[in-house]
Amino acid sequence: VLGLLVWTLIAGTEYFLYPAFGWVMFVAVFYWVLTIFFLIIYMTMTYTRIPQVPWTTVGLCFNGSAFILYLIAAIVDASSVTKELDSHNYNSWAASSFFAFVVTSCYAGNAYFSFISWRSRTLQ
Repeated sequence: VLGLLVWTLIAGTEYFLYPAFGWVMFVAVFYWVLTIFFLIIYMTMTYTRIPQVPWTTVGLCFNGSAFILYLIAAIVDASSVTKELDSHNYNSWAASSFFAFVVTSCYAGNAYFSFISWRSRTLQ
């Protein structure tokens, strides 16, 4: 939901005029779609039907990459928000920057728990 909020706040503006916001949009939409995909896989328990896939490793890689790319996108988003660029988009861009950092912290926590799960599976 928070990732959806990030790209919705940016999509409602003229983000295409500024390449930095295009990058933030790419990361937000890409990881939102992948998160929905993995949510469907876990809710339907499809992962039990495909035991060949190391799901703990996949989760660790997904959450780790989401954390890193969202952190970069949040920093780019925050550094690109200025009143001088376009004053009527300022509030949306500032809010998207805040929520990008919130999503980053959520993916960081999820990456941490995925790492613990992955580590406990490799120690067995």
